[in-house]
Amino acid sequence: MTSARYPSSSPFGWLATALRLAAPILLLLLAAAWPGQGQAQSRIKDIASFEGVRDNLLVGYGLVVGLNGTGDDLGSAPFTRESLIGMLQRLGINARDDNLDTSNVAAVMVTANLPPFARHGTRIDITVSALGSADSLLGGTLVVTPLLAADGEVYAVAQGSLAVAGFSAEGEGASVTKGVPTSGRIPNGAIIEREIAFDLAELSSVTISLRNPDLTTARRMAESINAFLKVPAARSIDPGTVMLQVPAKYDGDTVALLTDIEQLRVKVDQIARVVINEQSGVIVMGQNVRISTVAIAQGNLTIRITETPQVSQPAAFSSTGTTETVQRTAIDIEEDGMRQLAVLPEGVSLQELVNGLNALGIGPRDMITILQAVKAAGALQAEIRIM
Repeated sequence: MTSARYPSSSPFGWLATALRLAAPILLLLLAAAWPGQGQAQSRIKDIASFEGVRDNLLVGYGLVVGLNGTGDDLGSAPFTRESLIGMLQRLGINARDDNLDTSNVAAVMVTANLPPFARHGTRIDITVSALGSADSLLGGTLVVTPLLAADGEVYAVAQGSLAVAGFSAEGEGASVTKGVPTSGRIPNGAIIEREIAFDLAELSSVTISLRNPDLTTARRMAESINAFLKVPAARSIDPGTVMLQVPAKYDGDTVALLTDIEQLRVKVDQIARVVINEQSGVIVMGQNVRISTVAIAQGNLTIRITETPQVSQPAAFSSTGTTETVQRTAIDIEEDGMRQLAVLPEGVSLQELVNGLNALGIGPRDMITILQAVKAAGALQAEIRIM
């Protein structure tokens, strides 16, 4: 065995070697000093939202013009007719005439999301959807439409040419439709005319709302924030809310505080849940799904009924009797006896549970029934949610 020797040419060689040997220990001490970060999974900005940082919904009613005969039937859509007359009268044109008939106009609903802190004069995307009997909005242009919020005030004004992804075509004997031709979008189609007043920088406290409420996750988030700030500024007040008091060093600069803490990572916890969509047969199981010891058997019973009509004729040279059709029914019952009883032990993991159910050779539809039966037996330690 040879002993390590420090180079005599450098008087500080022993110090460099000591730091190199101590580096792993220092990393362990730093990891221990930061609670919850060794098992970090998600950023706070990905699992929660901050007070005041939210969208606002806008809606408006307008007219789309320039359609190639695919608009509303003014006879069956009186609101389109009245809207068209009102628009023309505001432009100084008298349109109160019984002969007013056009199929190039469609009444539409315009919807948009007003982003948080959107400023006056900026543009947002809008979605336009047909309201009446229009067949397609392809090639149409939206006329100036005010967009209102829940308070009834106008926050944006929309106008522009529609971009429609779908189309529809038909002939005498056939028709084809791709996508939804009665709905379209206008990128940057609305101009913001009113701002929503909210002073985020001057807040003395901030409410952090979890997108998936959970007691454990809320507490871990508060502990992670306090460890970063080195003061008890955050506390969880319910499964979906963490209350954060702005520390003195961030006074008047709440934006900087939120920028710093939104990058912190928290291990997200969740309840054991099984989500079932019976219409499509989709089953989604959470990682924490567990079952108690249970025995499962599944068999298929098939009943096949076959109708075979037969012709009954009278005897040859008989002067009486008629030819009749007689129904002959055959019933065949089959039961799959290959499926045997399977035992799933207590506390199996999600992978073992899926493997055990697959070993029975069942499909998603039958698996839904089995999971519901296991839950009814009290052996499934998870919540079942039907979509």
